[in-house]
Amino acid sequence: MSNDLPDDASWDDLMYRIYVRQSIEEGLKDSERGKVFSHEEIKEKYRLSK
Repeated sequence: MSNDLPDDASWDDLMYRIYVRQSIEEGLKDSERGKVFSHEEIKEKYRLSK
């Protein structure tokens, strides 16, 4: 993680950055493992129109 937070950043700002970074890393790991869903599967799961 780079030092790109402003000098007046709060702990909440830092925690949010950590959360986002972890979420992205987990998503990339899932993708590498093939743990993904197709567009059609998501539409069906949430019953979205075509």
